[in-house]
Amino acid sequence: MDSILILILTVTFFGLLFLGVPISFAIGISSFFSLLVYFPVDIVSQVISQKMMTALDSFGLLAIPFFILAGNVMNNGGMAQRLVDFAKLLAFRLPGPLMHCNIIANMLFGAISGSAVSSVAAVGGMMGPIQKKEGYDENLCAAVNIASCPSGLLIPPSNVLILFSLVSGGTSVAALFIAGYVPGIMMGLGLMIVAGWHARKMNIKSEKLSYTKNEALEVFKKALPSLLLVLIVIGGILKGIFTATEASAVAVLYSIVLSFAYKQMTVTDLPQVFMGAVRTTAIVLFLVGSSVTMSWAMASANIPAMISELLASISASPIIILLILNVILLVVGTFMDLTPAVLIFTPIFLPVAQSIGLDPIHFGIMMIFNLCIGICTPPVGSALFVGCGVAKVPITKVVPHLIPMYAVLFLVLLLITYIPGLSLFLPKMFGL
Repeated sequence: MDSILILILTVTFFGLLFLGVPISFAIGISSFFSLLVYFPVDIVSQVISQKMMTALDSFGLLAIPFFILAGNVMNNGGMAQRLVDFAKLLAFRLPGPLMHCNIIANMLFGAISGSAVSSVAAVGGMMGPIQKKEGYDENLCAAVNIASCPSGLLIPPSNVLILFSLVSGGTSVAALFIAGYVPGIMMGLGLMIVAGWHARKMNIKSEKLSYTKNEALEVFKKALPSLLLVLIVIGGILKGIFTATEASAVAVLYSIVLSFAYKQMTVTDLPQVFMGAVRTTAIVLFLVGSSVTMSWAMASANIPAMISELLASISASPIIILLILNVILLVVGTFMDLTPAVLIFTPIFLPVAQSIGLDPIHFGIMMIFNLCIGICTPPVGSALFVGCGVAKVPITKVVPHLIPMYAVLFLVLLLITYIPGLSLFLPKMFGL
């Protein structure tokens, strides 16, 4: 019976994806048909409905719509431009300064907005015309923008880290947030090395950008209120002033006040901003609900235990098992978006990781870093398509420039995988 359930679940799910059915519907429909192996139609309908409602009945999940709303407010409130200007200040002495500026801006804006797609669109939209005017290769710049935008999914606050916390059975959100800093910064630094290599190869110099002390101070002053948002959110969580969910509400309030102070947004803009957040939230939460039904179906078929036994039969070495997990996740990331991949594969692979002594925090950061690479890769990488659309360049000309960046990201992934301290040092330092 288990083998029949697995067959129905797999064939139905991938068949629906091949037909172009949205992934949230493909997950729910395939789960429904697979469970018919065990239960009659009326029982399956009731159980799936109950599972979806129970999955969404979580205080922790409230953080997601609030952070999405905060990101929307930031996109419309003038914060992105100030962060880009600050990134220019940090990068102007480096070779190919505008490419380094792009990477730093994505790290800053992605961390504040919590969205890779928002970051690649906002930062790319501002940097692209400037880079083109300065004579940069627009395909290379698009590749730099695309590869660096996921860094904000690791540098908190991050909705994906919140989802991992929920689906992993309550891993500390605060610990995950703090653990993401070093890997996120390593991602950015690795890409800056590639950008610097390209800049030297193409002889892109930095003389066109310069700042007086007064100009630098002015840029910093303008960016400081936006940068303080991260300090308020993370500092408040670490100090126990508020939970991650309460921090998300604080982020919304702070970003709205700041947007009004910048005079980039008015009360009449709020309905449109709120509706955008509602639409995104509805998509994410429906995906969460449907993914829980698939997790239950897989648990009913004992799939996590079967995979754990299979990997144990291949090798008893944690090094080999971690390498296999990374390869599987890299393949998954090429055809599945990050959010559904976290929701579906965390219940499968987390028990395997724990069986070889891996800390859930370490595994979560490793998994999300891995899947971050996937949103930059064809055939379904959301950041890849948005980044190419914003830059108005064909994907076929961008991907060759992305290949050395993929190599660097994979190298950093291996470091994070096999050196647990890179993820666990800061949580341990803060006693999390």
